[in-house]
Amino acid sequence: MKVAAAYIRVSTDDQTEYSPASQLEKIRLYAERNQILLPKEFIFVDEGISGRKTKNRPAFNEMIGLAKRKPKPFDVILVWKFSRFARNREDSIVYKSMLRKEHNIDVVSVSEDIGDDKLSILIEAIIEAMDEFYSINLAEEVKRGMTEKAKRGGVLSIPGFGYKVENGEYIVVPEEAEIIRKVFNDYVNGKGLLTIAKELNAMGVRTHRGNKIENRTVEYWLNNPVYIGKTRWNPDGKLSRNYMADTAIITDGPHEPIIDMETWDKAQKKMQEQKARFRKFFNSDRKGLSHWLTGILRCEKCGKVLSYQGGYFGCSERSRGKCDGVGYIKAEKIAKIIFNILSEMELPNVELDFAESEVLEQSTYTDDSKIISTQIQRLEIRLERVKLAYEDGVDTLEEYKENKKSILDEIEKLKEMLETTQEEEPEEKAKIDKKELRRLTEVLKDDDVSNVEKNNMARTIFKEIIKGGKDGKSLKCVFWRR
Repeated sequence: MKVAAAYIRVSTDDQTEYSPASQLEKIRLYAERNQILLPKEFIFVDEGISGRKTKNRPAFNEMIGLAKRKPKPFDVILVWKFSRFARNREDSIVYKSMLRKEHNIDVVSVSEDIGDDKLSILIEAIIEAMDEFYSINLAEEVKRGMTEKAKRGGVLSIPGFGYKVENGEYIVVPEEAEIIRKVFNDYVNGKGLLTIAKELNAMGVRTHRGNKIENRTVEYWLNNPVYIGKTRWNPDGKLSRNYMADTAIITDGPHEPIIDMETWDKAQKKMQEQKARFRKFFNSDRKGLSHWLTGILRCEKCGKVLSYQGGYFGCSERSRGKCDGVGYIKAEKIAKIIFNILSEMELPNVELDFAESEVLEQSTYTDDSKIISTQIQRLEIRLERVKLAYEDGVDTLEEYKENKKSILDEIEKLKEMLETTQEEEPEEKAKIDKKELRRLTEVLKDDDVSNVEKNNMARTIFKEIIKGGKDGKSLKCVFWRR
């Protein structure tokens, strides 16, 4: 008796009659009529997955991997229709040929009887071509419909954090909206993406999928126009961090915004400035640099970048008679001064300064204690549910104790954070990360690191170093505020 595997697939656009249960029923009837054994462990199901690319179908790939074993575990793969196996002719040909020629396993459609003579090869090819045409045509029609809906400001995707969908519209979730406001305010007030993400994780905030917050999560939120009452959809696929792609359709939506335009504009301006700042530092067209301080040193008098000339840095405008700044400075000497600064030694003739970010009015500040309190309330609700699960006999006493302890530990941590937030006065932000300075010093002193790499690293710490003073030997080091 032949042994069979069943492959079942249903995509999101399929109708009820194509459900997994319906497909399996027809496959089992076929197996019974033809005296084929269909073990339960050889039934593979991909639900809600397109058939155009096999790499995105886990059950399909598991089945193919099993088919390659020796001895072969089954003799035939049964599908409801060939379109369930693949809607891409290239994939269909590759996998069917491999199964038949290398493993002697046939793929059989239980509802498309094409026979087993040479004419069946032609009929099967025609069926596959029609399936692929249907798939491509359907994708085009769906894309056209979604494009029109996007232009009207309709909901086309799962709701962003801060919203839920009711009756086809985005509705604000108050406690999540508070977190989004905190993210925007923290960012425009000088906090970095990673710092914001760490703080939210410490508060127990999670995404809609239950994942921890990452810096790219924060970046996505800061670039999502849904928070100012707009919708965004890209007909060409995912944005891949190109949030303002030319192909993206951004339209005014009917939903309530969470962020005001002033805050949004400040956040966008800061991101653009940072991108512009780092883009030029990591330009692959820069073949090399004669010194790692190139482009960082400036003349106090004229503001021009000092050029590197034979072991010295000097103002090229001064050599042209356009600047009355004082003298040159030896590259080796200024590098030594920089190393001393990074080692936090007090030096004469060296002034430290910090580049400031724009700061919002204090009235826009979001109280962290409110967010922490909300997270505590959520955990208390979970605690009650865990208790009910035990009382209803769903969980054992051991499971209840373990779940209860885990939740109480989280609540205790958040309560400690809440006390700290309420009792302590806001501290002045650390101006420079000491670990970052040590790491930078190590890189700058490493002879195996190129000047371009050193320059890239130095620019993440220094905004500029200004040479000036009456004798031309004083320095003003301007750091990026952390």
